[in-house]
Amino acid sequence: MSKERLDKLLASTGRWSRSEVKRLVREGRVRVDGAIPAAADAKYDPETAAFAVDGETLRLRAHIYVMLHKPAGVLSATEDGRGKTVLDLLPEEYRRRGLFPVGRLDKDTEGLLLLTDDGALAHDLLSPKKHVDKRYYARVSGTLDEADRAAFASGMTLPDRLVCLPAELSIVSSGAESEALVTIREGKFHQIKRMFAARGKNVLYLKRLSMGTLTLDTSLAPGAWRELTEAEEKNLK
Repeated sequence: MSKERLDKLLASTGRWSRSEVKRLVREGRVRVDGAIPAAADAKYDPETAAFAVDGETLRLRAHIYVMLHKPAGVLSATEDGRGKTVLDLLPEEYRRRGLFPVGRLDKDTEGLLLLTDDGALAHDLLSPKKHVDKRYYARVSGTLDEADRAAFASGMTLPDRLVCLPAELSIVSSGAESEALVTIREGKFHQIKRMFAARGKNVLYLKRLSMGTLTLDTSLAPGAWRELTEAEEKNLK
C-alpha cells in the first residue's frame, strides 16, 4: 500500500482531527515503529508501520464493520429529526468515520444491523441481483399453516401489486399467535409485514437474525454492538 501522511492516517480513525494529531505529534505522544515522528506530515505505509498514541496501539483500517443489535424504537438512519438513530448508539469516533447502516430495519423491528463505511460491500449486500439471504424471527397473530408456507415459497404478489421473490417460511409454532422463521432475498419497504398481512396475519414482533454469512451475536443485548471479527469480515466479503 502507498504511504500516506501521518495526520491523515490517524485522523482516519475518527478519534482525532488533523489539527489534534499535529498537537499530539508536537507533544511527543505519538510513536511510529517505536520512534517519535519528525512531523505530522511524515509519510508511512499503514500496512507495515506500527502506530501508537499515549502508549495505545492503533489498528488502522481502510474500512470499519460494526455489528449492532438494533433495539426497537431506534431509526435505521445516519440522522433524523424525528428521533434517535442507530448512529447515536455508537461512540463519537465511529460516527466521525461516516458509518451508515447497510439496509434498514423498521423502527419497531429489532436485530442484526451492519454499519460500515464500505460502500462497495454495502452495494453488494443490498443488490437484488446478489440474492443475499436475510433471516428473521416473527411472531404473528393468527394460525400459520401449509397454505401460508406455500404462498411465501411461490413468490407473492401483494394487493398493492408489489411482486415479491420466493421466500422461505418455516413455522415454529402455530395457534392464536404463531411463530416463524422467514428468509427473504430482498428488502422492500415493510416487506415481511406486508407479506403476512396479505395472508391475514399481523406481525406482533420481528427480529432479524442474519444477513448473508453474518449472524447476530447472541451475547449482544439490544443496543449493544461490536466490530466484526476478521473471520466474519472475510466471510461477508
